[in-house]
Amino acid sequence: MAENKELGLSTSDYYFDLPEELIAQDPMEKRDECRLLVVDKETGETEHHKFNEIINYLEPGDCLVLNNTKVIPARLLGEKEGTGAAVEILLLKRKEADVWETLVKPGKKLRPGARVSFGGGILKAEILDIVDEGNRLVKFYYDGIWEEVLDRLGEMPLPPYITHKLQDKSMYQTVYAKYEGSAAAPTAGLHFTEKLLEDIKAKGVDMAFVTLHVGLGTFRPVKVDNVLEHHMHTEWYQVTQEAADKINKAKENGHRIICVGTTSCRTIESAADENGHLTACSGDTSIFIYPGYKFKVLDQLITNFHLPESTLVMLVSALAGREHVLAAYEEAIKERYRFFSFGDACFFK
Repeated sequence: MAENKELGLSTSDYYFDLPEELIAQDPMEKRDECRLLVVDKETGETEHHKFNEIINYLEPGDCLVLNNTKVIPARLLGEKEGTGAAVEILLLKRKEADVWETLVKPGKKLRPGARVSFGGGILKAEILDIVDEGNRLVKFYYDGIWEEVLDRLGEMPLPPYITHKLQDKSMYQTVYAKYEGSAAAPTAGLHFTEKLLEDIKAKGVDMAFVTLHVGLGTFRPVKVDNVLEHHMHTEWYQVTQEAADKINKAKENGHRIICVGTTSCRTIESAADENGHLTACSGDTSIFIYPGYKFKVLDQLITNFHLPESTLVMLVSALAGREHVLAAYEEAIKERYRFFSFGDACFFK
């Protein structure tokens, strides 16, 4: 295990003690006024800023890569037909027209054949099958347009560490969200306002929009001690030709590729060939990035503060080194930064 420790291949190597009161429960009223910890990935040196000062670190010709996925109100609260028992169904992945892979609570009550009613019967569901990890295949029945029914009845699927009810659904959505399909927000993007994006563009920074539909596996803890034994969840992604061309052009001209969030990073690293060249593509990715990984496209990363022992802390450690990351997190805790989805941001430059 000594070698594992040295390489950072033990899950416990990514543990840090986070006071519960630092877990942000509500979004910032002004998105771009949260705090920004800037970390030099080579030296570990840190600086403290407001998020909107990120523009000072961007240069003409740089390419900012953003994930334009849109979170669906995927949490449905209903009752089991026949017993009236309260149940929760969380939409994970659309399999076909009205059939979804879902997470259900309580699982014992929802065996194949069970039926559930939502909103007094506006939406009904039947459990078809039990699939991987106890997830359920569910078929939905309704009149009208699915998106409108879901928007009326569904709630935003906030992570389990957020206990407050979200008053405004749009606050768990980036201002550039476009393609529906995520069960969680690409949270690094929540800090950008339309004005900040306009200012960044006016500075001569290019923007490439990619899509990765974020799954709840993002929040799944690593349950094995050896990082190499962790089974990574799959997520659907797409890179358009326009986005590929922008990223390739910036790279070829010696400019930096700066990803907004780990999802954008995982998308372009999945899509690139061995030389870091991108072409239009789409598919499922289960890429797992941890120390030892050689980045093919990404140069720098804007991200949030992640959960202890999570695959996301491992990804950031692959970029900046585990010691630098944990030291930066320690400083953020000391300085009372806000953590996780609605928290403050970090820029690894």
